[in-house]
Amino acid sequence: MPRSSPVALAPSAAHAPSYYAATIGDLPATGPFEGPARADVCVIGGGYAGLSTALHLARRGVDVVLLEQSRLGWGASGRNGGQAHVGVRREQQWLEKHVGLDDARRLWEFALGARAHLDWAIDTYGIDCDLRHGYLHADHRERFAADTRRHVEHMRSVYGYESLRFVERDEVASMVAAQGYYCGSFDSRGAHVHALKWALGLARAAASHGARLHEGVEVTGLARAGGGWRVDTSRGELSAKRVVLACNGYLRGLVPQVERHVMPINNYVAVTEPLGAEGARRLISNGAAVSDSRFVVNYYLITPDHRLLFGGGENYSYTFPRDIGAFVRPHMLKVFPQLGAVRFDYAWGGTLAITPTRMPWVRELEPGLINASGFSGLGVLVAPFTGKAIADALCGERDVFELLGRVPVPAFPGGPLLRWPTLVAAMLYYAFRDRL
Repeated sequence: MPRSSPVALAPSAAHAPSYYAATIGDLPATGPFEGPARADVCVIGGGYAGLSTALHLARRGVDVVLLEQSRLGWGASGRNGGQAHVGVRREQQWLEKHVGLDDARRLWEFALGARAHLDWAIDTYGIDCDLRHGYLHADHRERFAADTRRHVEHMRSVYGYESLRFVERDEVASMVAAQGYYCGSFDSRGAHVHALKWALGLARAAASHGARLHEGVEVTGLARAGGGWRVDTSRGELSAKRVVLACNGYLRGLVPQVERHVMPINNYVAVTEPLGAEGARRLISNGAAVSDSRFVVNYYLITPDHRLLFGGGENYSYTFPRDIGAFVRPHMLKVFPQLGAVRFDYAWGGTLAITPTRMPWVRELEPGLINASGFSGLGVLVAPFTGKAIADALCGERDVFELLGRVPVPAFPGGPLLRWPTLVAAMLYYAFRDRL
């Protein structure tokens, strides 16, 4: 099994050596970029948010160019665990407290819209991304049961969300043959997908409407010019009336204002050898996606060819471990000790982006310059629908965009020198609490 590059953010002409990259089939066609060039809108970043922005702008007839420094879907969008959680990153009770009941209800409608958007895109464009339904959130501490019950009841009684139900310990055990779970909640509208196929399906959909998608183009500078924006790249200059930053954890110093609110962290995934249909069913009986209540969350699912895809462990540097499989294995064996002799066929790392409140930072930084990043692990549904909200806003329909802009996302404390060690100290503290 090849080892991943130790450098997390460095651009590359190839996708990560993942299970996803090995099973995508043909890649979408993209054209070479050579400046000088012009566009109505330049989207920087070829992940879920950027590709969806390009799709929904192109559907409206807007001339849009998307620039990706590596390959489409190369970052977190093509490396994540593929879990489609219904909701935004914080629970509704938290939102009610911080944005008020009215906006909390509107954000729940946004979350439902994001789930419906997945179905709409798959149906409209024939995207084959291995969609499968069901999501189990499992509590690894018995004391969490009361809060989980209250959350489920709140969602059912206040928001009418009857797809979510509380799951007792015996039923959790019947769903997943894992160690150490006491109860949980099951969402029949939750789902999981092949993360990279989902991203590339959005790319093909955008291209079908005339969006110009370019890979291997590194953006090196951004400045106001002539009532619009000049985008300097490794392949020449692009002039655009408006610019959308959709770089998530890969901004790499381009706009420091964003990086005060959004920081990259690394997470890791490994995929086993095929376990056979019965072996896979013994691990997760209903084929649902599963994640648990740990601060450094374990998340996993069964692939269509009966492998276990397991995500576990993270670090907060700009490098990946040399042996990612060995890094993930202890996390997997804590949940599935019966898999001690099972081989990993794939293991990779990815860089996601988090914010202090774990809510996405969606803002118009200056007139005509929009940022969307910090999806904090919930990008599969939220990022594409945020892209649609941005496209709508650029076409004059700003309600949802302005709703997202009201969500509190403060800057990380400590300024440029202290924000990183402050984050690391906090993350390590909460990771330690997982073990108590």
